[in-house]
Amino acid sequence: MKKFWLVKQEPSAYSWDDFVKDGRTSWTGVRNFTARNNLRAMQTGDAVLFYHSVTSKAVVGIAEVARTAYPDPSAKEGDWSAVDLIPKQALPRPVTLDEIKAQPQLKEIALVRLSRLSVQPLSKAEFEEILRMARG
Repeated sequence: MKKFWLVKQEPSAYSWDDFVKDGRTSWTGVRNFTARNNLRAMQTGDAVLFYHSVTSKAVVGIAEVARTAYPDPSAKEGDWSAVDLIPKQALPRPVTLDEIKAQPQLKEIALVRLSRLSVQPLSKAEFEEILRMARG
């Protein structure tokens, strides 16, 4: 069954445009146990929202899991994981954190409750609501 996720990245480090240009990326460098476990729960074909953190604070695109969890090659020690993602499409317009916070049906998502978590699960309804907001 398809799952839904949100990943966060600082655009100054790796932006949506960088991701699109690359066509595929290894999502490495996650050093939080909850986020790591979320990476390990991802399955090929799962849908992923790409969020620009720190500066623009907005969901900007949709990606897909292309390879399930494997040992993170950037980890020098510890039991860390990475997944491969491919970009699918940019959102018609970014959906900001303020807009997400203003939606009552999104008040429980991790982006609002656990703001520092870099890999987060979403329900199908939450994912679809953010896409609806991007269209409108």
